[in-house]
Amino acid sequence: MPELPEVETTRRGIAPHLLGHVIERVIVREPRLRWPVTAAFSDGLQGRVIERVERRGKYLLLSNAAGTALLHLGMSGSLRVLAADAPPGKHDHLDLVLDNERCLRLTDPRRFGAALWAGAQPLTHPLLAALGPEPLETDFTAKYLHARAAGRSTPIKPFLMDSHVVVGVGNIYASESLFMASIDPRRAAGRISLERCARLVSAIREVLLAAIEQGGTTLRDFVGSEGKPGYFRQRLQVYDCAGQPCPRCGTSVVQLRQAQRSTYFCPHCQR
Repeated sequence: MPELPEVETTRRGIAPHLLGHVIERVIVREPRLRWPVTAAFSDGLQGRVIERVERRGKYLLLSNAAGTALLHLGMSGSLRVLAADAPPGKHDHLDLVLDNERCLRLTDPRRFGAALWAGAQPLTHPLLAALGPEPLETDFTAKYLHARAAGRSTPIKPFLMDSHVVVGVGNIYASESLFMASIDPRRAAGRISLERCARLVSAIREVLLAAIEQGGTTLRDFVGSEGKPGYFRQRLQVYDCAGQPCPRCGTSVVQLRQAQRSTYFCPHCQR
């Protein structure tokens, strides 16, 4: 599933092609995505200038004078900027045709993505209203994380993956951040000290920024907005490295299941 770095990479890739341009047509080939693509989505975008291309968690926000559209890549979706007359493929469900003879195309083989109209107050939309802070913004601090974790017996890794706590720290980057901070992913969130929360916040930022710089992580189907894969996959320390030596101490990396997701960690380095 595309995570925050992949979505941010996509945002940076598409923004220069959209900003200041009019969406002349909205072509919906398949409206049956995770939620139906309604007429409100097309009506809100068609004939209007894109003024902002932003991200909130894993959602992309395209804003104009009338309001904001939300795009989500689901489990296997991608957005690319192509020539407006580029022939669509089997899984190319949506085109936003621009006034510069280009189009923004949503490709989604599994149809778990979304294209929704959020109106004039997008941050109050049910999908966005309850989201936690952005991990790269100043309100995501050690004090905040420590306070949210207080009294919680939930293991720290699934706790970090809760979008109500902090957005965008998905499975890959949670494993990598906990390794960098030397924290056992099984440890109860409420048993992590303020000092260790500070190390964890710093590690999350470092890991996410490195992934964004490298263009995201390619595991299966993610491609960037220009059709190029991300390369952070080559720099993963523990994720998907079960049985391989820990890059710090040489102990074999362990894999286990937490909240129905694979977790990877070093049982020697992470306490």
